[in-house]
Amino acid sequence: MANEYGTLAALKEKLGIEADDTSRDTLLTSALASASRSIDKTCGRRFWLDAAAVQRTYRLTGRTVCEDDGELLVVDDVGSATGLVVETGSGTSWTAVTGYETQPDNALADGKPITGLLRVNGVWGTFRARVRVTARFGWPVVPDDITEASLIQASRLYKRKDSPEGIIGSAEWGVRNLSRRDPDVWALIEPYIIPGFG
Repeated sequence: MANEYGTLAALKEKLGIEADDTSRDTLLTSALASASRSIDKTCGRRFWLDAAAVQRTYRLTGRTVCEDDGELLVVDDVGSATGLVVETGSGTSWTAVTGYETQPDNALADGKPITGLLRVNGVWGTFRARVRVTARFGWPVVPDDITEASLIQASRLYKRKDSPEGIIGSAEWGVRNLSRRDPDVWALIEPYIIPGFG
């Protein structure tokens, strides 16, 4: 797998497994991948950055917001302004757009993604128009909270092999059911959830 939010070395350290012990690497790697993709699904976004620019096309319906200084097009997270190209049109006919600003202001400088394109003192077009964005989608860097949440969740998933029915026991605490959601993972990822997800 690729694009996990934590490293195998960090997960081993969290679990107290020696770095040179490779006997459980397959299980640990699987848990790390599952934890990372689970965070993506819960948040409604992903936090890794595309290696190269890709194209995505957006319909304007339901994606535009009228602001005082123009019309804002809400786009998927864009993690780099390098190679960013915006065009309007459809089919095989596309026209490059200038005169837009990325939103929120200073997003990339703050380690956050661009989530909107503001057409300054203008609109993106009619409701039938489409906007094509070529960009490196994702986040500029994986937030520390997301990395920590993935490691906690991966630890939990790895230990799940010892509680196949969702029941875990110890001499100190007795037998108990595992909760559906880890409260620490939830607290770490909740600020990153796109409204309408989670």
